[in-house]
Parts: sequence; C-alpha cells; structure tokens
Amino acid sequence: MLMPKAKTAMALIEEMALRYPEREALIGGDARYSWIEFRTAVRGLAKGLHAAGIQRGDKVAILMGNRPEWLIADFAIMALGGVMVAVNTWSTARELAYQLSHSETRLLIMSDRFLKRDYAALMQEALATEYDLASLGRIYCLTDGAVPKGMYPLESLQQLGENITDIEIDAMQDTVTGDDIACLLYTSGSTALPKGVLLQHFALIENMWAIGERLHLRTDDRLWLAVSLFWGLGCENALFAIWSHGAAIVLQEHFDAGEALRLIEAERCTVFYGTPNMTLALTEHPDLVSRDISSLRVGATLGSPEQIRCLVDLGVPEACQIYGLTETYGNCSINDAHDTLVHRSETIGKPLPGNDMIIVDDETDARLPPGEIGEIRLKGYVTPGYYKDPEKTAEAFDENGYFRTGDLGFYDADGYFYFRGRTKEMIKTGGINVSPAEIEEVLLSHDAVELAYVIGLKDTRRDEIVVAVIVARSAVEEQELRTLCLDALAAYKVPRQIKFTSHGELPLTSTGKLQKNRLKELFG
Repeated sequence: MLMPKAKTAMALIEEMALRYPEREALIGGDARYSWIEFRTAVRGLAKGLHAAGIQRGDKVAILMGNRPEWLIADFAIMALGGVMVAVNTWSTARELAYQLSHSETRLLIMSDRFLKRDYAALMQEALATEYDLASLGRIYCLTDGAVPKGMYPLESLQQLGENITDIEIDAMQDTVTGDDIACLLYTSGSTALPKGVLLQHFALIENMWAIGERLHLRTDDRLWLAVSLFWGLGCENALFAIWSHGAAIVLQEHFDAGEALRLIEAERCTVFYGTPNMTLALTEHPDLVSRDISSLRVGATLGSPEQIRCLVDLGVPEACQIYGLTETYGNCSINDAHDTLVHRSETIGKPLPGNDMIIVDDETDARLPPGEIGEIRLKGYVTPGYYKDPEKTAEAFDENGYFRTGDLGFYDADGYFYFRGRTKEMIKTGGINVSPAEIEEVLLSHDAVELAYVIGLKDTRRDEIVVAVIVARSAVEEQELRTLCLDALAAYKVPRQIKFTSHGELPLTSTGKLQKNRLKELFG
C-alpha cells in the first residue's frame, strides 16, 4: 500500500473513502460504518458545527467513552479546521473546568453518562468552580433519556446543518492545511496544572503511517481498541496508524477483559493496542481458555521485557515495544514486528523515519556515544509547543532545537535504543502519566498537612502505583486525605498508600536537600 497523499485528517478520510468505499472502517457497539458511510456521517456533523458558528481555529471538546460518535465528532471538528480538545473521561469537576477554560472551548460534545459517572452533574459542578467558562457556548449531549437541563440533544446539532450545502463544507475543508493544529491534548507535567499539547495534521498522518509500516499493517487488519480515545495512545497513535493503512477499528467503549476477549473473537481482530495491565487482565480472565483469539498477529504496547513477553504468550506473536510521548505524536521509536523477540522486548527499537533521536549528557548537552546513558532528545515529529505557554515551550527544547523528553536511555552499535527510566518525577500507572506535583498540591490544601511528597512504587499489575509521604502538623486520618483527593482528582491519581512520617525520618543530603528517590525506602 502507498503512503496516503492526504496532509489533513479529513483529507485522509476522503482518500480512504475513494480507495475502499465499501470496506469496513469502524465497528462500535451496534454500529458499523464503511469508509463511505463514515465520511458521510462526519460531513453531516461538520455541517451542524459550521451552522453553529465553529470556524477554523475554534476549540471544540469531546467528553465520552469510546463510542463511534467520539470519532465522528473528532473528524468533523478537524474537517472545518477546528481544534479537537480531548477531555479525560475520569476528570473531576475541577479538572474538567480547567481544561475547558484553558483551551477556551467554544462548544462541548458529551455523553450524559459513562460507566457510573454522571457527566451532567459533573458539568454543573465545573460551572461552579473558580475557572472562567465564559467562552463555552452550547453543550450537545448524547443520551438515551431526557436531555439534561441547559444542554441540547446531539441530534439537534446534526439537524442544525441540514441547510448547509456540500459546497460550503468543501470550501471549509480546502482552507485547512497540514500545518494547522488538529487537536489539543492535555498531559501531566512536572507542574501542578496539565499542559496543553498542540498537534498538527500532517504529522498525525506521516508519523503514524511510519508506525503502521513498522507493524506491517495491512488493509484487511482489524484493530481491537479499548485504550481511551482521549489519550494520545488512542487518538494519536492507534487511530492514525490503522486508518492511514485503510484498516478497520473495533471500538470497545471501556475496557473489560471478558468483553475484550469476546470482541476479539467475534470480530477476528488482528491488531492489539494496549497497556501491560490490560494484557495481564486478559491473561488472568477465566474466559481466555474458551475464546479463540488466534486471529491476533501484531501488537503495540509498552513495559518491561517480561510484560512484552506476556503479550506474546497471550497470543500476539509480533508484539512490539513502543516509546514516545504525547508531544512526540505518540511514538517516535518502535520495533519492527519482524525483529527478534529479544529486540522487541528489551529495546524500544529504532527512531521512526523523520525523527532524529539522540542521547545527551543533560548537564553539558554533549552528545553521548553508543552504550552511555543520558537523556533522550528528539527532533522531527514533535509538538510545535504548549498552548498559551511560551515559557514551558522554550524550556522543552534545547538550544539546538531538540525536544527534551526527560527520559533516560542509550543506544547500541546497531542503532537500537533502550529506555532506562525518567529524569523527571513522572509516575506511569496503568500506562498513564501522572504528575506528582498535581497530587501534592491537593494534599497540601488540607490544614493538617505540612509537607506532602508523591512518588511511584513498582507494581506488577500497573507498572507503578501512586503513593504519598506526609508530614502532618496535626492529627489527620489516611482516609480523610484519600477522600480529599477523590473529590479533586481522577481516581487513578489518588494515592494507593499514604505513609505518615516526621521531619527527622525524611531522607536528606548533607546539605539538607530532600532525596526524593529514597522516599520509597519508607514503604519497606
């Protein structure tokens, strides 16, 4: 298959609809879309957005689980040159309000519920926070019941565009260029508030095409996708790797191991995209012995060599280790699916075409030779910057224009790279990055907490779990602090363990500086 000519997201859909009009593109719930049907659905919603006043550069947010409507909205927004803001489905009211306020979102498309979460109630709480949501106009809601007060049914947005002509939409699409911003994803950083990562159209296609080539994807492939679409691994990496190759996506609204096994068997999925905790859950599920998942061929995941081999043992013989950040369009380095298992499990592969990846001494900026550990830096398919944050954008790049990943690694004589931890204090739990500073800020808001330090502890199931070390100025119960966090943070950010200690027990250097890397010793 030839690399797509398209340089924008909607142009990619148009190209695939011309190449493979009747081939399945998307399966989700009870809905099935061929490429031509998906194109039609996207353009229909784009007409509604255009009628609602959405123009090039406007921010439109999506808040719902992995439903076909998520992807229809995503491409409808990008078709007009709008910027899709992917909202974390586990956001608290405070987190939701911050993202909508910071992004200056003009319109929100959401479902009324997801699992046990009441998004209508969540929005009411968000509107009551200190964040200014004046830019937010209408909220369109996908629901099987009554539309929540102050919102409009999603169907009415589609109806709004009934008088918009194809000529108008074609004209809007023609104004969008590959260099335009396609989406805005929020990612945890070393600061308390998440950063808005800007991503361009052309790189979503070109970089992900290269990922698909490393995975040897085919047009008849079928991807099982339960990774949340709001996450870069979903809406950057998996989505464009598969669709740039004309293959189909089988959506699972939320991860459930038993349902995943059923879907993989029923849809004869060939491609796995997931995290180590998903692999473990599938491996341990009692239905595994009665389900036929032999259709699986290739997969992309992350983790230790043991976790990669676990996926191979599950039944994904060409499982590959991937490496990258949201800022690097999901992946900048990946193994070839036909590499040896040793390479695919122990290395993060070689840089993708168009990416210049180097290892440097993070103090001197000197490039390091093969075998020496230093910071991984990258030039190529990298974010143009953080939204409304020129200072953090400047800090993210060195004087030679290389992006500072904050990760440690080295490369061997054959050009394979190896990951060796993080220079930053980021915690990766269940495949998701978590900022300690964000959690520490919440803990310190309690009157009884004098000092709060959040770190990650190794965990076989989730890679790391979030734990906290507290120096209290007065009596406080662990459950009280956990409840405080639950009210302010997504559930996966809440400390699994809390250790109370004193100033004297904190590990300090001879100059009195905290040795945060030694806080793990307090947990035995």
